[in-house]
Amino acid sequence: MTARPRRAFAPALRRTAALVILSLLLVTGCRAGTPGPDEAPPLQPDWRELTLPAPPGAPGRLMLRDVTACGGRWYIVGAVGGPGDATRPAAWTSADGVSWESVRIVADSYYGRQNILYSVACRGGRFAAVGAKSGGAHANPRVSSWVRRADGALVEVRAGFELYGGPQAVNVARMVAGESNFMIVGNRVSGAAVWLSGAADGFEILAGVPGLATDERGVTWLFDATPVDGGWLAVGGIIGPGRIDRDPLAWRSSDGRSWQREPVPGTDEYDELQRVVRVGGGPVAVGLRGRAFGGWRVGPGGWERAGGFGVAASSGVPAVRGLSTFDGQLVTVVTDGVRHALWSSADRGVSWRRAVLPREVPAGPVSSVAVFGTPGRLLLVLDDGAAGAAFGLSGLPG
Repeated sequence: MTARPRRAFAPALRRTAALVILSLLLVTGCRAGTPGPDEAPPLQPDWRELTLPAPPGAPGRLMLRDVTACGGRWYIVGAVGGPGDATRPAAWTSADGVSWESVRIVADSYYGRQNILYSVACRGGRFAAVGAKSGGAHANPRVSSWVRRADGALVEVRAGFELYGGPQAVNVARMVAGESNFMIVGNRVSGAAVWLSGAADGFEILAGVPGLATDERGVTWLFDATPVDGGWLAVGGIIGPGRIDRDPLAWRSSDGRSWQREPVPGTDEYDELQRVVRVGGGPVAVGLRGRAFGGWRVGPGGWERAGGFGVAASSGVPAVRGLSTFDGQLVTVVTDGVRHALWSSADRGVSWRRAVLPREVPAGPVSSVAVFGTPGRLLLVLDDGAAGAAFGLSGLPG
């Protein structure tokens, strides 16, 4: 059969964001998730709440969004919320994950001074973040990247409007750090895209890249990436010709510039990979699998399905909000569309067990949960829509 010409996808490309929402909503056709009769009792971690000092400036509620660690230091990012819709960027750092200090913020632009920092990455002690604030005539996110300079301040990086925004913009998802550079993953009208920078002090966009971007095989969407031996591994999904549901897809690259697709087994329902990490010597991804969540991992023969867990609620949009490793285990945070939940796996995603969050966090546009682990310590940051809080953990119960 003759392949469709590329122009047949033009209308779909310009409706990419709408397709994402529509397709996700198709997933949520089952009742709210409750533990099944055979489900093991949830783990009861010994969470210890951490004290974050108030950043300089007017008082307000803490809006915590992400956490990471490298080079012997921890970093938390987010914002301070004020009256109405007022926000300003905020960040904290710690040498031990217990005692914290506020990071000085230096914003360069009108929207930068209002950014909510939502993704953080670091390597070799170099700390960078990406943030956004909706505004303008169409209330689109105005995105900025940030990097910590030598004097310790977190500084907004100057960038042209169309680097992250403009008529080709769809979304800017996450920042990740590799062995030699930083990468931001996201999507443009042309499909999956990445931004690269050696020192996070200025990013270059790579959109329309063959293999990564949308083509006659389908509309691509990129969620996350992680450094692997020999380069990068990215994960997301693809909507094939004549379809409205997504199939899982992965990509490999040696340099972040040229990409090759890797097939990932899916189901007859909506499937996509939303987060990926390395654990136990290989990559493991977590994402949506039909009306639930599932794991995928790389085995001797390539990608294979691992265990499933959880269930989507009858309302809202389910999503994976975080994935990390902690003393050889996987720890993931998901929302079923109504509330957030924490799950762990000690066997690279084959089996999963629920763990109790330190505070109930409903789903919603102003709520968030993120996790990051290092040997012997797991940190979790949350925002339940009323207040942000950070918690530490030295081990998961057996």
